[in-house]
Amino acid sequence: MVVSFDLFGTLVQVSMPSDPAGAVAAELSSRDVPVPDDWPIAYRESHVDAPSGAEIALPTHVKQALRSRGIESERNVTRRAVASAFVPNVKTRSGAREAVESAARYGPVGLCSNCSVQGLAVQALVRSDVNRNLFDAIVTSVACGWRKPNSRVFESTASQLGTRVSDLTHVGDDPATDGGIEAVGGTFVDVNDVPLTAIPDQLAER
Repeated sequence: MVVSFDLFGTLVQVSMPSDPAGAVAAELSSRDVPVPDDWPIAYRESHVDAPSGAEIALPTHVKQALRSRGIESERNVTRRAVASAFVPNVKTRSGAREAVESAARYGPVGLCSNCSVQGLAVQALVRSDVNRNLFDAIVTSVACGWRKPNSRVFESTASQLGTRVSDLTHVGDDPATDGGIEAVGGTFVDVNDVPLTAIPDQLAER
């Protein structure tokens, strides 16, 4: 059996800035990057023409938002500013550690998460009570280039776990995104219906 888990909202709860645009602006300013007066508007605007379902890395979005206002910034500066704005405060969900440990007893385990900030998923995982070493593959939308429910994310996860996507069981909290596994023949386990604490028994029955 091959199982993948969603991260945010499934294995962990993460406190994010209530004002993301403001948090990014503060980090940019601390690095001597000028922030335009209408930054909240620029931050909300779309600046990258991308296919439907594609993931745009947040530092890329921020860099292009600044450029739209005539401000140039170094890539590494923008990336560090975004990373600092989204340092995660992590709470592990009840049953998460045991659910992953149980899945690891049956076969390969993956993490499959939507996340537009490079490194954020790994940071959150490291700060959680879940054993990172149990994951045979960590797939994020920012690394893959596509967001769930796009089939490419699940196909990439399955490939890295050495299985067919139709043989992948994905555990998540959002039918609209995580449930996309069903469109490519895989199995979706919704933690709103099957809580994490029940996952070990659920897997044992398969």
